[in-house]
Amino acid sequence: MSHQLPDVQATAPDVTVGLSQVGVTGVEKLVKIARADKRPLVFTAEFEVFVDLPSWRKGADMSRNMEVIDEILEEATREEAYRVEDVCGQAAERLLEKHDYTTSAEVSMEAEFMRREQTPASDRETQHTVDIIASATATEDGTREEIGAHVVGMTVCPCSQGMSESRARDKLEALEIPREKIDEFLEEVPQPGHSQRGHATLTIESSGAPDVDLNDVIDVARDAMSAHIYNLAKRPDEDHMTFEAHSDAKFVEDCVRAMADGVLETFPDLPDDAVIRMVQSNDESIHQHNAHAERVVDMETLREEVTAEFE
Repeated sequence: MSHQLPDVQATAPDVTVGLSQVGVTGVEKLVKIARADKRPLVFTAEFEVFVDLPSWRKGADMSRNMEVIDEILEEATREEAYRVEDVCGQAAERLLEKHDYTTSAEVSMEAEFMRREQTPASDRETQHTVDIIASATATEDGTREEIGAHVVGMTVCPCSQGMSESRARDKLEALEIPREKIDEFLEEVPQPGHSQRGHATLTIESSGAPDVDLNDVIDVARDAMSAHIYNLAKRPDEDHMTFEAHSDAKFVEDCVRAMADGVLETFPDLPDDAVIRMVQSNDESIHQHNAHAERVVDMETLREEVTAEFE
């Protein structure tokens, strides 16, 4: 004879404190992204899925919810989508509907994305890897979605380069080279500075799906550093990257500000309440620590700050 097992999750907890996030991480699903007149992109994505838990409930029915979450993600990822953030948004909205005790549902996703490109000097076809970031939060007030990317590039320290330039100037003056020739040489040939591998993260969040192209987001983040790096690099490419990076030396702070400038130029029509997250972290080559800078700001504030520079 079968009997109904007690639902311990629905009982009152010993400590009546609500929880902001309860859910699962590391849920892997295939995602298919449609492209006009091209074959769809298919990649393996890792999801994190959370709901909030009220103070009067002991648990979130984790095993039962995993079945619901799996069902929702299967449905959201079975058909082709045009935006990865919409996959998260659809799943978050369904989760909110399925849980009568929650006020918010959050779904986030990360996946590797390969883009084809040409090497800068040898013009060879190659690929580079981008980490896609997407998320959505659904509440009774609506759904906000986020899309972004984490990219890798190269930076050169301006301070280190300035010291090298000062040393070069002293040596050239000692050789009795005319000052105007020294200035001309240093203007044309950037001096060495210690380089870093830079990690840039740029995300854009808005009500509904942000009206941006993921490839443009990737380009803004990548262009904010001193130079691109490539999986394939022949000797002319290495020379190109080195020269480009030293011609555009940037502090970690400069990279974040360059991202901000790129967002304003590339996405001028984003709504005022769109939230921009810009993060730069550089792996230092001559220190045991790393350099880090970031800014989270809404578009209205960002526009006001940049406009104030010219007033």
